[in-house]
Amino acid sequence: MVDESDLRRGNETANVLWGNQASVLVGDFLLGQAFKMMVEVGSLPALDVLSDAAAVIAEGEVMQLVTAQNTATNEDEYLAVIRAKTAALFAAACEVGAIVADRSGDERGALRSYGTNLGLAFQLVDDALDYSGAQADLGKRVGDDFRDGKITLPVLLAYRRGDDAERAFWKRCLNDRQGEESDLDKAIALMAGHGALDDTIARARHYGAMARDALEIFPKNDYRTALTDVVDFCISRTF
Repeated sequence: MVDESDLRRGNETANVLWGNQASVLVGDFLLGQAFKMMVEVGSLPALDVLSDAAAVIAEGEVMQLVTAQNTATNEDEYLAVIRAKTAALFAAACEVGAIVADRSGDERGALRSYGTNLGLAFQLVDDALDYSGAQADLGKRVGDDFRDGKITLPVLLAYRRGDDAERAFWKRCLNDRQGEESDLDKAIALMAGHGALDDTIARARHYGAMARDALEIFPKNDYRTALTDVVDFCISRTF
């Protein structure tokens, strides 16, 4: 609903199928069920991590609304948004596993670091795929971020590296919301010309490497291999 998307993973979104009212109410129900499950675990530290993550994720979505349509956004502000709206969820999911398993503080911190960096890598790849992916693979329209005026790293890099005419193009399309559907092809061409998409994936690989490094504290076994495989999949995926 926030993204005003018609498709998600190749399927019509709930608000398209059943309307906003039903979607909000069912979303509230699911959130309530989630908190019920959190309480049933009987771990106050786990409840603290998950409830804090819920608040941070909501804050990140609001931060994204603030930076939308603003080409003056800098990279630190962008990273703060994705750290809150995406990485916080991954970090909490990983840390809770250590808490419930009653592992040491060092291992809990390592899994939180793994989740944080995995989440950053995941979102960076997502932002690149919005301009470079195939619609059949993505399960949504290519360029939705561009149509919504979202300021992501590929946009920031292309804007910063462009000349005055190119910056005027980005401002017209994003700041002023006067873009046309045909402008998407030009946006993708500018990103490709300035290496913005390749560099975004390179940043994702950087955070992926940090996620893998965080696992060094754990013994080599099938579980650690699975976590490493998740990083590799996250960066190489096409959807």
